[in-house]
Amino acid sequence: MHSRILEQLAALEETNAVKILFACESGSRGWGFASTDSDFDVRFVYARPASTYLSIKEYRDVIELPVDEVLDINGWDIKKALKLFYKSNAPFYEWLQSPILYKETTDLRQTLLSLMDHYYSPRAACHHYLSMAHNTWTNDLQGEQVKLKKYFYVLRPLLACDWIAMGKGVAPMEFKDLRTTIEDNKVQKAIDELLIVKMKADEKSVWHADPRLMDWIGEKISTLRAQSAEFQDRPPIAIDSLDAVLQKYVNV
Repeated sequence: MHSRILEQLAALEETNAVKILFACESGSRGWGFASTDSDFDVRFVYARPASTYLSIKEYRDVIELPVDEVLDINGWDIKKALKLFYKSNAPFYEWLQSPILYKETTDLRQTLLSLMDHYYSPRAACHHYLSMAHNTWTNDLQGEQVKLKKYFYVLRPLLACDWIAMGKGVAPMEFKDLRTTIEDNKVQKAIDELLIVKMKADEKSVWHADPRLMDWIGEKISTLRAQSAEFQDRPPIAIDSLDAVLQKYVNV
């Protein structure tokens, strides 16, 4: 599959006359709880020729391929990516931390990793993660039988928000790191059991409502909603460093 992904990325570069600066895994494979039939969520950042950034012509800032059962590939123009980085966009901060890299032709990712703490907004990130967790909890985990993967779609963002609320900084992408904040051994055991099943199951598998997790999730959401309401906005930060990044990498 790695070879197929590289072929697709090379074709995108040629077809769109762009250079991919880095490409990574952004989904369950990167989070660390893929099912047997999980697709590959490939995300990338690209740069167009430098002259196009000086043109009055409007260019699309997203490149995407039609999604199939195996591959989901799309990427952002570097200018779009840097704007979202400035806004502390949580998904993009995860891309930068992904343990699975498919392609890396520059040190853009390392450059942004070094700037991440400076531009990070705990308030924006926590609100993003808490909204994800609450919506999935409300819409997908209220029955006696629920989709197995939905447990993790609540647990991961909830733990990311908890990480931030504890003052630990940028939330890591990988689930194994996030779950280190859980002190309740019963919850840890329930997650261990769930992970074993998840790794052997497919994306459509269902599981019973586990009271150990359901009670903990409900209480944690309530606690974090109260805590996140106290977060202050990040003060304005100069964009000079990101302008310099843009100017450097559109000339690669």
